Amino acid sequence: MEISMYPHRESCFQGPHALYFKNLSKGKKQVMEKNGNNRKLRVCVATCNRADYSKLAPIMFGIKTEPEFFELDVVVLGSHLIDDYGNTYRMIEQDDFDINTRLHTIVRGEDEAAMVESVGLALVKLPDVLNRLKPDIMIVHGDRFDALALATSAALMNIRILHIEGGEVSGTIDDSIRHAITKLAHYHVCCTRSAEQHLISMCEDHDRILLAGCPSYDKLLSAKNKDYMSIIRMWLGDDVKSKDYIVALQHPVTTDIKHSIKMFELTLDALISFNKRTLVLFPNIDAGSKEMVRVMRKKGIEHHPNFRAVKHVPFDQFIQLVAHAGCMIGNSSCGVREVGAFGTPVINLGTRQIGRETGENVLHVRDADTQDKILQALHLQFGKQYPCSKIYGDGNAVPRILKFLKSIDLQEPLQKKFCFPPVKENISQDIDHILETLSALAVDLGGTNLRVAIVSMKGEIVKKYTQFNPKTYEERINLILQMCVEAAAEAVKLNCRILGVGISTGGRVNPREGIVLHSTKLIQEWNSVDLRTPLSDTLHLPVWVDNDGNCAALAERKFGQGKGLENFVTLITGTGIGGGIIHQHELIHGSSFCAAELGHLVVSLDGPDCSCGSHGCIEAYASGMALQREAKKLHDEDLLLVEGMSVPKDEAVGALHLIQAAKLGNAKAQSILRTAGTALGLGVVNILHTMNPSLVILSGVLASHYIHIVKDVIRQQALSSVQDVDVVVSDLVDPALLGAASMVLDYTTRRIY
Repeated sequence: MEISMYPHRESCFQGPHALYFKNLSKGKKQVMEKNGNNRKLRVCVATCNRADYSKLAPIMFGIKTEPEFFELDVVVLGSHLIDDYGNTYRMIEQDDFDINTRLHTIVRGEDEAAMVESVGLALVKLPDVLNRLKPDIMIVHGDRFDALALATSAALMNIRILHIEGGEVSGTIDDSIRHAITKLAHYHVCCTRSAEQHLISMCEDHDRILLAGCPSYDKLLSAKNKDYMSIIRMWLGDDVKSKDYIVALQHPVTTDIKHSIKMFELTLDALISFNKRTLVLFPNIDAGSKEMVRVMRKKGIEHHPNFRAVKHVPFDQFIQLVAHAGCMIGNSSCGVREVGAFGTPVINLGTRQIGRETGENVLHVRDADTQDKILQALHLQFGKQYPCSKIYGDGNAVPRILKFLKSIDLQEPLQKKFCFPPVKENISQDIDHILETLSALAVDLGGTNLRVAIVSMKGEIVKKYTQFNPKTYEERINLILQMCVEAAAEAVKLNCRILGVGISTGGRVNPREGIVLHSTKLIQEWNSVDLRTPLSDTLHLPVWVDNDGNCAALAERKFGQGKGLENFVTLITGTGIGGGIIHQHELIHGSSFCAAELGHLVVSLDGPDCSCGSHGCIEAYASGMALQREAKKLHDEDLLLVEGMSVPKDEAVGALHLIQAAKLGNAKAQSILRTAGTALGLGVVNILHTMNPSLVILSGVLASHYIHIVKDVIRQQALSSVQDVDVVVSDLVDPALLGAASMVLDYTTRRIY
């Protein structure tokens, strides 16, 4: 594989890479996004070591290429300034960045106490620097103890913090530091979808999270130079060939220093036995590194003919070395992140990166407790070539980050807001929690009825209450509160512990805020209604609100036929036609909370009028209202009733009468139902062609009457590639209530909602 990067040169952002960013900035003379700023954004980038600089440098260069928008200050601290770790601040100078401040913050000792003292020293020195620079925003990377000092100082001095690579999981003390920085930071740039979901589950503001990818991937995936052999020869010798050497990079695990030193000793023994040319990089400055260096010297690694031991390799050269290595071994995050971009085989030792997302090129040796086990891993991995992985980026992180920086409104309040459902002071009950049934309070606001139920974790409806849905807002909200208070009191008697309240309602809902934006015509006076606040204030419980179609999909995901499926669609056939979409196990809301309005898919340009104001929607053909309209027409023309049927004078003609007439042989009623089912079937075909789900679930009172017609339409109209997708009738009795309950129960089991 030809991996093209950069030759040895003065700056890793000159040459082709500089052209990349110059091309990126062409045509960007437009006015800043409407962010409330009337001056340049003063950005302070603080870098602590060689590893974080490889991620920060692309951002720094991107900032530097747009001087009309940004002022850049660079602060260097940590191991950058230590000779034993390569004085790596020099590569920042070689990259033509002006270092505004150098801070010597490392207390030597390389043990736990020295790490703590180093954080304290940084905290003492940073306030003067930040007072002098007065940045609008500080960019902090990763999970190092130095970065924690930076974030703590900036947060206490009311400086906005942008954290790079939050939300990831590695498996050591780094996790605690990384998540602590997340809580201090105001804005977040994450590299993977999982990291984004972790940040959301940590209650960070969705609007302040950017899924950008890893900035270093912009460099990895936009390489141009093919002259890598000169770099290999420079670091490993003239007789070394591509794919015939090993790169080893192992750091101490600060939560188990003794074991990590032993593991490093076993690694070196295995590498000596494997007898391949090996480039060994010195460990970082964490507690235990001094002992690891002693192990290297005890085994004579610095003088061994097969080994080259170095303190630092410039990043552009280092990635050339790992790109063309026969294998990389150790426990560096670089092995499980950046190296995946080249498909180089990696052996990840121990627990330091145990929680990271990895490509198929990584072989884990979590219990690296014998030399033989590590040696076997080397035999399995060395010389293989794996597909390139883009888990951590697509090469366009920096443009996204720059755009994100420009969007920051300095006029917004500095105080962070966390996105968790508001919970008032808990009212604890004098009851043995072990014996309680964990339950949710579910509310279903239908066009006719208002229902409240106590639903257990297993989806059992313990008790249900039903009232007519009042016509006015005031009567309705009072009735909801009254019914919920009564149900919560009854739950105590039934030994049920209510964890929260879930509400299913018709119309368009903002689930983040718990607000009904626009309701259906069936529920009057129900627009711009905040349901979360009054219920939370009254019951002292967290409250979730969503559209009834979405709730039906959630019910199927937790309790129904969608359980365990990654992608499926639910269609509700009731008074109206609604639906919900589950994609990659999660509910799709859409940019304006209008996703899955499946009843308003148009299947005919000249079809009947729909309640939405359009023509030919599925709802205009197949909903209960549409069937009621057609039934009334037939009844008015004396064409509805057949032998064995009657409609009492005080009873309104409805959809069920039409269905009954069709079953008794009424040809016109049968034709209407067939047309309705065909319209629904065409809608399902459109869904299959658009979403390609693995299952379509028909829910609601009319589903069983349509299922066979829908399947016929799919056989006749759908592409052959989707005709095998199954369409089934829901077996849930109360999907709206169960879906409302699942919002609560999913949260308590730590699902993302």
